[in-house]
Parts: sequence; C-alpha cells; structure tokens
Amino acid sequence: MKRINYSIKFLCSLMLVAFTFVAFVSCQDDDAVEPNRNLSVDLTSATMRVGNDLVLTPIFSNFTSQQEYEWEVSDSSVIVISNVSRSYEATISAIGEGTATATIRTLDGNQQASTTIETTLVRETDVDLPESITAYTRATVTITPDFNPVDVPTRTYTWSSSQDGIVSIETNPETYEVEIQGLSVGTTELRLSSNDGEVVGTTTVTVEDENDGILKILAIGNSFSEDALEYYLYGLAEAANKEIVIGNLYIGGAQLSQHVENANSNAESYSYRKIDLSGNKTTTNNVSIATALANENWDYISLQQVSQNSGMYDTFVSDLPALYDYVNDRMTDDGVRYLLHQTWAYAQNSTHSGFPNYNSDQITMYEAIVNAYDMAQALIPTYAIVPSGTAIQNARTSYLGDNFNRDGYHLNEIGRYTAASTWFEILFNESVVGNSYMPDAFTPIDIEIAQNAAHEAVQMPKEITELTNYQNAGGDGVITNNVYVNFGNAASSSQWNNLDSFLEGATVPNLKYANGQFTGIELAVSSRFNGVNTNGESQTNTELNMPVDVSGNSFFGNSKAPFSGRLVETGVIILTGFEADDAYDFCFFGSRTATDNRETQYTVIGANTGSSAINTASNNDNLACISGVRPNSSGEITIEVTAGPNNTNSSGFFYINAMRISPQE
Repeated sequence: MKRINYSIKFLCSLMLVAFTFVAFVSCQDDDAVEPNRNLSVDLTSATMRVGNDLVLTPIFSNFTSQQEYEWEVSDSSVIVISNVSRSYEATISAIGEGTATATIRTLDGNQQASTTIETTLVRETDVDLPESITAYTRATVTITPDFNPVDVPTRTYTWSSSQDGIVSIETNPETYEVEIQGLSVGTTELRLSSNDGEVVGTTTVTVEDENDGILKILAIGNSFSEDALEYYLYGLAEAANKEIVIGNLYIGGAQLSQHVENANSNAESYSYRKIDLSGNKTTTNNVSIATALANENWDYISLQQVSQNSGMYDTFVSDLPALYDYVNDRMTDDGVRYLLHQTWAYAQNSTHSGFPNYNSDQITMYEAIVNAYDMAQALIPTYAIVPSGTAIQNARTSYLGDNFNRDGYHLNEIGRYTAASTWFEILFNESVVGNSYMPDAFTPIDIEIAQNAAHEAVQMPKEITELTNYQNAGGDGVITNNVYVNFGNAASSSQWNNLDSFLEGATVPNLKYANGQFTGIELAVSSRFNGVNTNGESQTNTELNMPVDVSGNSFFGNSKAPFSGRLVETGVIILTGFEADDAYDFCFFGSRTATDNRETQYTVIGANTGSSAINTASNNDNLACISGVRPNSSGEITIEVTAGPNNTNSSGFFYINAMRISPQE
C-alpha cells in the first residue's frame, strides 16, 4: 500500500487557562505533546463511474499543531490516489469496478477518517456495423465498429468469417477496427462477437474482382523513370501475355522537392507520357500531378529521388512523405501500391556535376543509393523497392563492363532493357529470365545478361551479384567480314555495333558481325568527343546502307573554338585485341545539316597509317575510306577524328556517324 506523507509543524507559545489561574508554558521543541483533535472527510461515501475522478477533502478540528498524515486505499485495482495537495485534498481516480475505501490517518494511527467508494463500469450493450460492404481483390477496406453507449469497448471481442478464402482480416485489439483484404471473388458474413456472448454484430462482405487483368503503373519521376519504363517494359509484358498501361509524369532532372512544390501548387508542369493497352505512346504537355492521378485507376505509383541525391537519405525525409500524402489523399482505390524506384550509380567516367557527392566513385555511389532507399522505404507504406540500380551494377560485372550509359548517367539501350526487366519482375512477380522479347538492336547474349542481372537484383536487391557465366562473348581477334559501328547512341538494328557514349573510356567490349557473331576486338574511346549531334541527314545513298538512326546521329568535336565550355581538337578511338597482322579497310561517314564547309578528316594508325577527308555538311552520299591498315605490334589500331584543312566553320566542327571495318580486298 502506497503511503503519502505530509507534515505541518508549528512552533508557538501556548497559554492554558483553567478556571481562575493562568500557567505560562514556554516554547518547546519537536518532542512537544500532541493535543487531541478530531479528523473527518467531507464525504463518507461516494459513487463513481470508472474513468472519472473525485476530490476528497479532509476536515480538521482545532488544527493548531504540527502533524503528518497519509492517504491509502484498500483496493488499488478499484481506485487509486493520483494527487494530494498541501492541504491533504486527495484526487481519487476510479480505474476498475468494485468497492474500496480511501482513508486518511495520522502516522501514529491515533486519528483517521475514511470514505467508502463504489465504482461502476458502463458496458456496451450493442454494436453497429454496416449492413453490407463491397471489397475488392488486391485491395483493402476498413470497418470501425460503433459500440453503444461507450466510445471504447469494455468486453473482449473476436472477428470471424463464415467462408474461408474470401477475405483475410487484421484486427486492432483495442478498438476492434478490422482491415479486410479481398482474396477471391465471393460473399461471406463477418461476425463480431463478445467473448461473453452478450454483444454480437454482423455484416455481409461481397468481394469483387477489381483486377481487370490490366496492370496500370504511374511514375512520378524524370529521365530516369523515362529510361526504365518508356522503352522496353511494354514489350516484355506483351511477350509474357500481360496487359499493361504505363504512365510517366516527366520533368527532366526533377527531384522530390520539386514534385512536392508542383503538387501543392497544382502546377501543370509535366510532360505526361502514356503507353496504352495497345502499346501506343502519347505525350501530353502541361499536365498536373492531380490530372494524371485521375486519368486511370492506377495499381502502382512509383516515386523516386533525382539521381545526384538518390544516395543522400536526408533528401528523402520530409519530401517523400509529403509527396506520398498528396498522392494518397487523391486516390480513391485503397488497393494502390507504392513503389520506390531505386536509381543507378553513374558510369565511372561520368562528368555529371553530382558525381562528386560520392567522391566520383561508382561503388561509393551505388552503396549510398542502396542504403538511402532502404531507409526511405520506412517513411511511407512502400510495397517494394524496384532495384534498378542493383540490376545495372550486376550487369556491369559481365563482359559488357561499364557500358550501360549513353552519357555517363542516362542509360543506353541495353541499360534500358535491364531496368525494364527489373520492373517486369517487381510488377508481375514473375522471373524475366527466358522472356522472348528481343528488340532488333540486341544479340541473344545481351538479352541474357540484362534479364539475369535484373532477376538477381530482385532476389538480392542490396548486393552486387557477379554474372560469372557472362565474362566472355568469344571471338578470335581476326575480322573476316564487314563490321559496322554506329556513333551517336541512338538505337539501330542488330547488324550495327552501337558506341553509346562519347566519353573517354566508353567501349564496345566485343565488336560483332552483322550475323551477331563476335570478333574478339574491343573498340574504346581514348580521347572524348564533345557530345552527340542529332541533325545528320536522314536520307542517304551509300554502300553502308545506313538506317536513319545511324545517319542522323553523330559524335562531334570542335577543333577551333570552345563549344559548351569545351575545346575538343581531336576525338580518338582505339581498336584492341587483334591476333594477326592482317590488313583492313576502313570507311567513315559523317553528316550534319549545314551550309558551310565542315570537312572532317579520319586518320587510321597501326603498323602503317592512312588518312581521308569528306565535307560532312549536309553530306548524304560521300564516304571517307582508307585501305590496307595493319595492327601494330600490340594488336592495336588507332583512329583519330578532327577537322580537315578545308573546314571553314568558326568552331571547327567535325563529325563521325558511322564506320565500316572490312578485311582488305
């Protein structure tokens, strides 16, 4: 029993007058004799409702000396003393049903007074539930019971279903609110019963098939969601007989904070790209987030951070929940699932301004991204992380190496296919390995690498899996047939080798023939170009028989004056891995719509050297060809591209769109 003691001490002069004489008593110390006095409480009995408080006030007679008092209760499961004032007023709280006494007494026990308190508990007598509700497969719905006449039930209850397999239920043990998950189409009666059988409620739940067989995904993102979703996901789904609608709310370089700002201002700032059920893509400009959310009954909504901040968890903390709250408040379907799209680390040769955030180190960036997204998923109700970043890192362990980006950070075509394969597995919960979708620009081994990299990422999203079965594509180091190389990072046919990046260190790890067989020769950029130009001639007449994606795109340099802050006098490409001293012929095509002279000179250097030049301005039919160049003693051939002597352009622009390597005729 808890004792609460308070002492009141008085030092005084006391005069006792009896009959006709007066005796003087001097001041004494703490051992002075206590006089008798009476003690009572303002209430001798009381009735309380559980949950309420009552204040008891002691009454003292002749309260003229020092004394200490304490309060106690006879049954602390019925009432407790929650506060005692300096004047010994006690606050009594009723916590259980029953009868108990509250007593105040002196510490020596000579005086005491009590109050008998009877507590009553108001119990619910009825519960109201909806007569019927409709739930959906892949969705949840919540029922909150209304207990009468109390707010919080006092009895213990159990939910049960009359039919198994129709719904699953999750119950709040305090309020008995129940979350119903539709499992299969059908009808069941849910019953809420008190364990004493006194209170019972029922509702009929009908589960309908919300899933119309069409999976609908909306990304709120930027160019990284564009790379992952807009190119190859539809084809993968179609090949697996899956129906899908894909939406992407695009703003280049948009970060979470920008999405939040746009949401709060209802800004019509997005390019809304949508791939419909038939695979047709439309783009609508000046669209708001709210408009896109209302455009479809989305099954999944994806959120992501901008790439340079993706490994910095602090950038998620306030903006991710804010964006989620905005979106979720506007969703009418409780079954929508939220995804976090994990972005990828930059290529090691990336010149992106955000790369120094990670000491310009790819692995440092990758690990930071994995950790940041892993922590961020707890900020919102995340269904899954789409581990595109891990998939790309897995693929980089193959013979393709660090060749999944077209500019150091955006994905090239095989990178896009890898990311799309990752999305396929997350959305459909089905292995992508063996999916038959192979666009024309790819070889079977490329597809295998991408699919296996994605599959392993979904299985182990937080760590890199080395693709040990894809370390070498073969080839004997001797070119025996025509080899075609496309510069400019646009997709082309499988007959062409695509050099996707103009940056130093970019490679085609193993050049292939038009039939898909490999040569064993690697092509690499050893001195970068300035960038990519997309204004080449679309209609050409040469023996290279170039598709538009080849003739219309090029790498360019500028030998006379800086352009975009950079002077590139010569772009250099090296071919390595030659195993014999056979001689080869080289033909080059360059084109850029223009009216001045943009002569470009191509020099091929091996054991011997050859050079040729063409005016690339609006060129649609001329090639620069060099015959009979042999590899040097190290098995290498170097190609230098620069402005020719007749180039009159003030910047000295020069171009390379395509190259053919052939055995010497």
